[in-house]
Amino acid sequence: MTSIIFGLGTAVFFACSTLLSDRAVRRIDPWSVVAWVTFFGLIWTTPFLLAGGIPETLTTDVVRWMAVAGLGNVGGLVLAAFALRIGKVGVVAPIVAAEGAIAAVVAASLGESIAPIIAFFLFLIVIGVIIAAAGPDPAPIENERPVLAALLATAAALSFGLSLFATGYISGDLPSAWVLLPARLVGSVAIFLPLLLTRHLRITRLALPLVIGMSITEFLGFWSFSLGARDAVGVTSVLSSQFAPIAAVAAYFLFKEKLGRIQIAGVVLLVFSVSALTFVTAQ
Repeated sequence: MTSIIFGLGTAVFFACSTLLSDRAVRRIDPWSVVAWVTFFGLIWTTPFLLAGGIPETLTTDVVRWMAVAGLGNVGGLVLAAFALRIGKVGVVAPIVAAEGAIAAVVAASLGESIAPIIAFFLFLIVIGVIIAAAGPDPAPIENERPVLAALLATAAALSFGLSLFATGYISGDLPSAWVLLPARLVGSVAIFLPLLLTRHLRITRLALPLVIGMSITEFLGFWSFSLGARDAVGVTSVLSSQFAPIAAVAAYFLFKEKLGRIQIAGVVLLVFSVSALTFVTAQ
């Protein structure tokens, strides 16, 4: 029951984060969005770090994997932000949701050949991406470039997947706050500070609550996932990936984003394939 509650909670938090990101990147540039989100995320994380102190398990090997986790997460945030700027939530979110399946595939296939069932679902995911991106769009949004958005979302999923794999590697050795630290630290040092020093960091009155809200929902999403995974990682992973349809439905009502029938078919295939692959590889 715990995994179901926190798995669904994770999906809701990540769906909210996606919707907030979609609005934020239309008000300021994606680089500034990620800079502010990681900076505020670092602020929320710092009190927990100070309360827990430096863990004895913080070895050189763990630090290396923390760097991989941080770089992958920040890279995914940037790519997803650019994808949302030129694509619809209903197409971008289901592709990015493949991150968990990708991480599970990496973990399952290290040193081994990929099982036929895994290869089959990966093939279905690719087909779903192509259908969702290339299907006729009945109501294009401003500056929409669906194919490029799908490619950026796919790259984001791969980057997030690598980050999740690295996060899983270190999660058993570190407290939750230290697991959350890498992305927020990397984003603050590699993006926030350079933009601030070069005076390219942008923020507006309308964008500020969006990036703050995104930083909070990202933090709560990872926290919720960690709690659910302790009970049943497979169930939590499958349910958390459902942030994609939640975000797509919400975008339809909130932003009036409409998808064509062929696009919807591609999205349904994506959601099914990602859920099935995540479940299979988590067993």
